[in-house]
Amino acid sequence: MKKAEKHTKIVTFGEVIMRLSPAGSRKLTQANTMEFYFGGTEMNVAASLSAFGEKTQQITNVSNDLVGDAALASMRKMGIDVSAVNKVDHPLGLYFLEVGAGLRASKIAYNRLHGSFANIEPEQVDWEAILEDTTYVHWTGISPAISENAYKTLKNGLKMAKNKGIMITADPAYRSNLWQYGKDGHEVLRELVGFSSIFIGGVNEINEILKTDFDFSKEGFIEASKKLIQECPSIKKVFDKVRTGLSASWQKVYGRAWTGDSYLETSELEITDVVDRIGTGDAYAAGLIYGLIHYDDQKALEFANAACALKHTILGDANLSSVEEVLEIMQGNTGGRIKR
Repeated sequence: MKKAEKHTKIVTFGEVIMRLSPAGSRKLTQANTMEFYFGGTEMNVAASLSAFGEKTQQITNVSNDLVGDAALASMRKMGIDVSAVNKVDHPLGLYFLEVGAGLRASKIAYNRLHGSFANIEPEQVDWEAILEDTTYVHWTGISPAISENAYKTLKNGLKMAKNKGIMITADPAYRSNLWQYGKDGHEVLRELVGFSSIFIGGVNEINEILKTDFDFSKEGFIEASKKLIQECPSIKKVFDKVRTGLSASWQKVYGRAWTGDSYLETSELEITDVVDRIGTGDAYAAGLIYGLIHYDDQKALEFANAACALKHTILGDANLSSVEEVLEIMQGNTGGRIKR
């Protein structure tokens, strides 16, 4: 049953990054030209939520040049509020992607640790003004890994959001290669999860944060979720995306959740012709946030899983699907018939 409509605003904090990729699943050594897209884990969530009709705002830094201007234009085109974005004299982060196919995996090389977002300053962000009419804040483990200032800026926002009773969704992915400024990533993520309300992750993420060794089974997921809620009591619910990769072009996904008193699960969706795997986890997070705003937990989980599956068919970092398109997948309309 759909919940009553209400005004919402979702704030996302994180890097906006340029993706450079040879066309047609070519390797970099084959290419003379590259396509580019603007994305970033948190921006992808904002873009998807905007496509669903929600009000979103991205907090970040971009470069004070034509690349930063293009990034801002891309966010505006997607419907994201960029009024609190800072322009600074550091280059925009970027990454190179070789798109895999079949049994050949995709490969990524990043250039982001000295970019505009890495040089964000806590005093640049007026969290009091930003959070005045905010209902959700979304963060991921990528942002605090990039620099100590990014960590401090995010921590300030999460502390204030928690004090204001704002719902905080955490997707604390741990990327060991990013933590290069001296902080222990596991300890930082545990600290920031302690401000959060909804945990988007599974056994692997919980084991990383709590230094536990729960197994991947249903029972292992439930026990891991219970332990996380015990250790971080601000977390009320845990939502997980489970992926089976048969090849770079053939994926299966389903969702599962622990709501504090019950286990939920969705059916598995199969994507046999993957167009783009980048941003599929962000599509899941955006679908979940939308679902939590508008539906009960079971339907929110199903919406998230369908959004994730649908993103595999869309080129670029962000899921540009509408609510209606996601609902069709939820209802089993996966035949891909032409709509006239």
